[in-house]
Amino acid sequence: MTKPQTYRPVDLARRHGLSAQAIRNYESDGVIPPAQRTASGYRAYGERHMVAVTAFLTLASAYGHGSASAIMRAVLAGDLDSAFATIDAGHAALIRDRETLAAVEATAGLLGRAVPAPGGERGLPVGAIAHRLGVTPATLRKWEEAGILVPARDRVSGQRLYSADDIRDADLAHLLRRGGYGLAHIATVLRQVRTAGSAETLAASLTAWRARLTDRGQAMLTAAARLSDFLQT
Repeated sequence: MTKPQTYRPVDLARRHGLSAQAIRNYESDGVIPPAQRTASGYRAYGERHMVAVTAFLTLASAYGHGSASAIMRAVLAGDLDSAFATIDAGHAALIRDRETLAAVEATAGLLGRAVPAPGGERGLPVGAIAHRLGVTPATLRKWEEAGILVPARDRVSGQRLYSADDIRDADLAHLLRRGGYGLAHIATVLRQVRTAGSAETLAASLTAWRARLTDRGQAMLTAAARLSDFLQT
């Protein structure tokens, strides 16, 4: 009968491009199974440990270190429901990110439509914007609290003044609200628009963003396969 392969911490480390201390830390943190000990007290890992390290690293790439740790600890404790719930939360977050991206892409065409504010360089007061959109001033103040709008203030009166860009943002927010998006979601969209600054910059940003989401989805598929490998050891 063939004797099972055993590995030292350095063997697992080299296979994964890590340090031996990292392997010991993983064991201490409970994200890989405990090592066996030799007669002289040295750690001895088996093939299951090798697969566990691979699973943890791919999970960390897909879901982040904290979630990967939670998943592996739950699996090692035999609590698959908790492990899968953490995985489900990661997929739900990816779905939300895709929805946000779709919302930004849907409104990207409006980015270049800002025109001089009817009130001139001074901007429009909150009542005028509310009338323009058919909403109440209280609604606009709620959007401001959510980070959707960031109007300037008159240095003397403290009155909110909406510039051409603010009017554009208000138009976008109103469009997204009609589409059923929540305030937190809309705030994320508007931050993307304001950060981009121009239609061309936003388009490049969206392309890169979509690529990152695709990479994350691919990483999740790989992580699922490696976790399945571990569950079968």
